[in-house]
Amino acid sequence: MVSIGLIAAFFTTVSFIPQALKTLKTRDTSGISLPMYIMFFLGVSLWIIYGLQIGDPSIVIGNSCVLVFIIPILYIKVKAVSANKITV
Repeated sequence: MVSIGLIAAFFTTVSFIPQALKTLKTRDTSGISLPMYIMFFLGVSLWIIYGLQIGDPSIVIGNSCVLVFIIPILYIKVKAVSANKITV
C-alpha cells in the first residue's frame, strides 16, 4: 500500500509545478486566492506532522514537496497583497 501512496504523492506534488513556475516567472498572483493558499499551507503542514507521527514516508515526502511549491507562491501573493497591488 505504501507504493500506491508514493505514486499518489508523486502526482499530487507534480501538479503544482506548472502553477509554481508560472507564478515565479510572471509574479502574477491575481488569479490566486490568498485564503485558499493559507488554508492549503496549514493543511499540508498538518499532513506532514501526521505523517511523522505515524511514520509514513509517503505522507511526509509528498507533502513536504508540495510545501516547497506552495511557499514561494504564497510569499509572492502576500507580498503583492501587502503592497496593495492586488486584492485578496
